[in-house]
Amino acid sequence: MPCPSSCPPGLLALMAPGLALMAAFSLPSQAGDRRALPVEKPSGVKGRTLILLDVNTKSPVRIISENFLSLQLDPSIIHDGWLDFLSSRRLVTLARGLAPAFLRFAGKRTDFLQFHNVKNPAKSRGGPGPDYYLKNYEDDIVRSDIALDKQKGCKIAQHPDIMLELQREKAAQMHLVLLKEQFSNTYSNLTLTGFLLHVAIRHKAGLSGIVPIRIMENETNPLSSVLPFILVPKCSMWGLKLNRVLKMRPHECQVQEDDHCPGPAGRAISDPSQDAIGLLGHLSTLLSCTVHDNILLMSLDKLYNFADCSGLHLIFALNALRRNPNNSWNSSNALSLLKYSASKKYNISWELGNEPNNYRTLIGRSVNGSQLGKDYTQLRSLMQLIRTYSRAHLYGPNIGRPRKNVIAFLEGFMKVAGGTVDAVTWQHYYIDGRVAKVTDFLKTRLLDTLSDQIRKIQKVVNTYTPGKKIWLEGVGTTSAGGMNNLSDSYAAGFLWLNTLGLLASQGIDVVVRHSFLDHGHNHLVDQNFNPLPDYWLSLLYKRLIGPKVLAIHVAGLQRKPRPGRVIRDKLRIYAHCTSYHNHNYVRGSITLYIINLHRSRKKIKLAGTLRDKIVHQYLLQPYGKDGLHSKLVQLNGQPLAMVDDGTLPELKPRPLRAGRTLVIPPLTMSFYVVKNVNALACRYR
Repeated sequence: MPCPSSCPPGLLALMAPGLALMAAFSLPSQAGDRRALPVEKPSGVKGRTLILLDVNTKSPVRIISENFLSLQLDPSIIHDGWLDFLSSRRLVTLARGLAPAFLRFAGKRTDFLQFHNVKNPAKSRGGPGPDYYLKNYEDDIVRSDIALDKQKGCKIAQHPDIMLELQREKAAQMHLVLLKEQFSNTYSNLTLTGFLLHVAIRHKAGLSGIVPIRIMENETNPLSSVLPFILVPKCSMWGLKLNRVLKMRPHECQVQEDDHCPGPAGRAISDPSQDAIGLLGHLSTLLSCTVHDNILLMSLDKLYNFADCSGLHLIFALNALRRNPNNSWNSSNALSLLKYSASKKYNISWELGNEPNNYRTLIGRSVNGSQLGKDYTQLRSLMQLIRTYSRAHLYGPNIGRPRKNVIAFLEGFMKVAGGTVDAVTWQHYYIDGRVAKVTDFLKTRLLDTLSDQIRKIQKVVNTYTPGKKIWLEGVGTTSAGGMNNLSDSYAAGFLWLNTLGLLASQGIDVVVRHSFLDHGHNHLVDQNFNPLPDYWLSLLYKRLIGPKVLAIHVAGLQRKPRPGRVIRDKLRIYAHCTSYHNHNYVRGSITLYIINLHRSRKKIKLAGTLRDKIVHQYLLQPYGKDGLHSKLVQLNGQPLAMVDDGTLPELKPRPLRAGRTLVIPPLTMSFYVVKNVNALACRYR
């Protein structure tokens, strides 16, 4: 074992041949190769491990996308109301911290999503359109509810606490509905609109139609006890005359003034079971009118506003289950969405469908790989007809876990559309969130399951389109929405960080995390808009890790495996060039990130080109008494939290003196920036 730097120079000279011999027996220079050589444990060494670590600094073994770590939003946010809170300054600040990245809008409900472009339905029937009623109030809405972000010209909302509290209550109720849909594989349709807020009303007495919502200048929040009202003015709706004002409060609908429509007038009755959409889609409750919850204010516009303000590039997955009688794709609804987006000059990339290999279980009707390939070819033709998207990117087929039948599906797709897509995509969830335990996240066998999937996907892709980029989309630690205090805890970070390291080392170009914010427990941000452990892990990754992947050389001591057993890596080490966007470090620096799944600390001695360099440590540990179940984390002993809604905390490193041995605490994740290495591979972009 090497002695401290205080040893006499003569003794160090005597030890040099031994160190060189250990380096000679290091592992081959392969991307992501982390296994230490199993050697005989010498007498007198009681289970302690000293690892010698060096990095090949001459050239990278892989170069991944600048957007490698990307995000996903599930269409369920339309259903449960969170879409309308994407304008929150706090959420935008959190998303900006992870830019540059893609924002994929897709999930289980992708293929039940319908686009509806509202084109003044009242105007064609002789009455003024909804823009007539809203034009005098738009400026007031902007002034009172939306502040312009001077940096990007974005619409950023300041939501009162009472509004968030009521939304969380509603989302908690919807969470049960969404889980029921997910477990039963029966999903309700969602409607995405691209114009103005309309409310589809079905009156108890039979009156129905579309009514525009008019907002009084001092009444911007229908759910707040401070700003309580939404007013529906006189209008002509679908040929029916209305001369009344609906005054909506939580759990009531009160009809005032003259009422020429049948039904209750001038009275309010409590009925919390019926919902109505208020300003920006937030729910209030009515008795005398039931409002459908799938007609939203500028749904696509709000989604794009969030992506654009956050520095994210939107990828929109279109509904692939709109089928003609011959099972070909019905593209009429997608064409409407493409035209609308083009009219707004939205910079969007596209996909078609989500887990198409699973359609039979969803609707009892299957679509094979070659048919989906034809559908993608059709979509590409549509995109080329629209100038804005003639060169836009198209990704797919976003298949599920590559089992035998799924591989056959992918082969059929690649034969037809391998050259049509810009990247081949699939998704992966490690374990069933309903039965997961904290010990599952510490199993190296589980961490290694992804390697086999990567090889299967790469084999098919390289057969038909060698060199085509591969993405892992929709990755999460657990399926079925995850489990509270588990998939959203510190323990889940072991799987997440290992996923990032493994994919980068194997050349996967982009990984899309499910989800930034959703109804389950796999998200990065909770419903109080507080960042969870995986968010802080992702933020550190974005700040410190560059796209160039470096090969590592590891040598050390390890216990001998018992007969019939395989020793798997519980200490996982990855190396990249330090991010060029981090101006705290000069080009040529190297960042290591290390996962220690051992229940004891491990020591790493930097050797070769890394020897005697100053190192900055970023040690991420759980904060509080909950241990691995904690939803709070500390960086180098300091708890992490947002400074305010518009400011992320400074991520301060702990400097280590040159030549110091790295001590990795048990069950932790950490980053180490080795400064001023002047690595040739990292000098230039």
